[in-house]
Amino acid sequence: MISHSWCYINHRVFLQSHGRCKAPSDERRIWTDIRSIVYLDKSRFTLDSSGVADFFGGAEAASAMATVHVCRNRKQWGWYNSPGSYEIAKRYGLLTKFGFFFGGGHADPAELLTLFELDGRKGPQFLRVHSGNIIPETDHLAAVFMTECSSPACPITPPKGRQPVGVTITELRNCPEDHMVLKPIPTSWDSPILAAVPILASAGTCAMCAVIADWYSFSLILLGIIANGISCLVIGSVKLEFMRPRLAGEESDQEKRSSSHTESHRVSGILITPTNIVLLKGREDAAMAVARGKFVLPPAPRSRSFYKYIGWCSILLLVQFIAQLLLIPQGFLFGQIMFVTSLGASWCYNLWLCSLDKAGVQQKILLENILQLKEDDVKRYRLNNWPAMVVFVLLTVVLEDEDYKCVLNTVLDALVEDTSVVWGIWKSVILKQLLELGDKPRVSEEDLDTMIKNLEVSGGEADGLSKGDCLKLDALLDEARSGIEIFKERSRSVP
Repeated sequence: MISHSWCYINHRVFLQSHGRCKAPSDERRIWTDIRSIVYLDKSRFTLDSSGVADFFGGAEAASAMATVHVCRNRKQWGWYNSPGSYEIAKRYGLLTKFGFFFGGGHADPAELLTLFELDGRKGPQFLRVHSGNIIPETDHLAAVFMTECSSPACPITPPKGRQPVGVTITELRNCPEDHMVLKPIPTSWDSPILAAVPILASAGTCAMCAVIADWYSFSLILLGIIANGISCLVIGSVKLEFMRPRLAGEESDQEKRSSSHTESHRVSGILITPTNIVLLKGREDAAMAVARGKFVLPPAPRSRSFYKYIGWCSILLLVQFIAQLLLIPQGFLFGQIMFVTSLGASWCYNLWLCSLDKAGVQQKILLENILQLKEDDVKRYRLNNWPAMVVFVLLTVVLEDEDYKCVLNTVLDALVEDTSVVWGIWKSVILKQLLELGDKPRVSEEDLDTMIKNLEVSGGEADGLSKGDCLKLDALLDEARSGIEIFKERSRSVP
């Protein structure tokens, strides 16, 4: 072995002396050149720093951040280098005392719910049946609830002529507390496999930058991972809560459980839109939970410290953004490509989170966690026109409420705001028949058939009407008869 090694060394010395073999220093230069080609650290091409920092939009990142309270375990899966750090910092920083860093003042903290898409929608008109009060515009949760009730249902009769109107009867068997802590519900967003994709991409690209000793790109990717992870943990640290106004003279929870169930079968509130009517049957405080309930985040005692932490997270994200602008050009081209690759994987994940139905998740929280509705508690009907809907609703109120005489005019005036002579006669005829029907201890199909036959206008009531008004009145009465027919079909299907 020794003789072979000695011969090899002599052969190397002979070749080097004749210029036929490169010295060790030349070999090191060759390996350095190969390394430069592979890792692109001697390339004259460089990525534009502002283009790298803003290559992907921040709107998707901000929208993805809004899922931390409605998606289970979402706040623990934020450890990746997310794009749009400045957009997130600006949106949440304006709500804190650090708002001047982002070109604005201290915004209203209540806007945090709007940023999380937990508030901001305007709901329909609401009628408190027994008090007669009308709320012209309800809140966000009423709009969410109306979306569920507006889902298409199989019509009992095919719509014809005028625009059809949907009627939804909802049994509110559970009265939610005036303050509840909500738990996130399981959704398709909880997939740890999808959440691991940007995390592994960020960790992998960070490690590759460390291998080639590109400490600028390595530091920026690591800073992005830390900044986004901490922001998700801080913003998702408080739990989503539900609050509703407590009515004057409202019973305690124990009194509600021990009281009779007479209120659970009567209509307490009505949500009104031009195409859909929702009857809320149950206690009035349960109906008000739909009309005036709202999500709360965070509760008042902890809001000051919470907003302080959000402010510091905004500063950290701002530092990340500035570092990206200044230090990206200092890294190798390979490191810059790794940085953009981590942003691309994170952007795809954020885009997927944005595409999911956040309103549907809120709807599920409202129906299952707050109202605790079952599938049989919501029944949908479709009527051919508005007059048929009015009669259908009035029959529901009359036959299921002992105090119907006190609320009949209130409901009729809320549903029919037209004050013309023709509508006035139509309302008087309908009221007369409903009062006669309500005085009976039990209403049968024969009684409804009799009501259909009696929907006629007396000669005295028709005096003074033109021929066109008489034809219009006859058409309205015919439409009222169709509403009674649909109510008869409902009575057969409801025990």
